Amino acid sequence: MPRYEFRCRECSSTFEVDRPMATASDPAACPAGHADTVKLLSTVSLGGRSAGGRAAPPPAMAPAGGGGCCGGGCCGG
Repeated sequence: MPRYEFRCRECSSTFEVDRPMATASDPAACPAGHADTVKLLSTVSLGGRSAGGRAAPPPAMAPAGGGGCCGGGCCGG
């Protein structure tokens, strides 16, 4: 279940609420009982790692002049 972060405007505390995505925009009461809260924008950063803890290399690019009408020399190009 997704977790959403809120901040209370009255006491400035920050708290998290677990709830379904369908109710993500619903208001949440502060644990101290205050009703004036705002949902914070959360960012998630996911990094892919290969075995061994190193980042996977970028995919290899095809060599230039590999053939066809524009690079193979069949039409004088």
